[in-house]
Amino acid sequence: MSEEINNNRRRFLGTAAMTIAAAQFGMLGSADAQSSKVNPADVPAIKPGTNTSFGPLKQINAGLLNVGYAEAGPTGGPVVILLHGWPYDIHSYVDVAPLLASEGYRVIVPYLRGYGTTSFLSSETFRNGQQSVVALDIIALMDALKIKTAIIAGFDWGARTADIMAALWPERCKAIVSVSGYLITSLMANLQPLPPLAEYGWWYQYYFATERGKLGYSANRHDFNKLIWKIVSPKWDFDDATFDRTAASFDNPDHVAIVIHNYRWRQSLAKGDPQYDNLEQKLFAGPVITVPAITIGSDFDGAAADGKPYAGKFSGKYSHQIFKGIGHNVPQEAPQAFAKAVVEVDGY
Repeated sequence: MSEEINNNRRRFLGTAAMTIAAAQFGMLGSADAQSSKVNPADVPAIKPGTNTSFGPLKQINAGLLNVGYAEAGPTGGPVVILLHGWPYDIHSYVDVAPLLASEGYRVIVPYLRGYGTTSFLSSETFRNGQQSVVALDIIALMDALKIKTAIIAGFDWGARTADIMAALWPERCKAIVSVSGYLITSLMANLQPLPPLAEYGWWYQYYFATERGKLGYSANRHDFNKLIWKIVSPKWDFDDATFDRTAASFDNPDHVAIVIHNYRWRQSLAKGDPQYDNLEQKLFAGPVITVPAITIGSDFDGAAADGKPYAGKFSGKYSHQIFKGIGHNVPQEAPQAFAKAVVEVDGY
């Protein structure tokens, strides 16, 4: 979680129990956005939690990884790749995937590195969580599956990855849907201190910066991540079975190393791999995204839910949507609305 809109979102997380200014906003376009004239297909209504599994998963060697992924829909349909974040997994899309499949899309939902059945091909590979490598993983997956272009949609780490792919490899992205907007990390910006209440909202990042935190997360990741779910989605009444289906993915042997490195790298407390320095320098410059895009703001984003802080980062056909009463896990909390956003951006 975090980045370009860190200040606003951190203020929200620092006061997670309070009523947020985002509740005052309705569905609207952000500063430079144009409201869509496309009438998306009538995505069927669905009650969140209707589906509990994807059926048999697939595995494929792609780049540095053997990637585990779910697939739904016709093999010849336009491709949508759905990307989860931390502390979540592919089950965030367990209701979204069949909705999109019913509209004729080929839907790919991969476990990111360090989650579920995705594993490294070599024990010698650096267990790296910096932002560019996650995007490279998805490019490698597309290459392995012989997918030239796809709609990329995601939240949290998945939204950042969609942004990065659109910024660095726009020819591979037909369009994107990005929850919380423009999340490309700037290490320099992350070095700037915030007011104490805002810093408090990111307590886990400071915990992860310590060896105690690494040990604590390793030993208590189930309860730790369940707490994060409750904090960032306070209105989502998920049951134990829903969480436990996702929590199984945290048993991945590389999970702790990837998560800890990701958050330490963002705070400049851990080095990335030098071979990706050129990509990271391009990202630190804050590149503008030119492909068609829909961004989504939720209650989690607090004052930034209107999308204004990052509207200027999208120069192509673009609109912003606000999902009121929804927390951070947007696709699982509001699957129909998320699926509709994917169908809509496909018409841009």
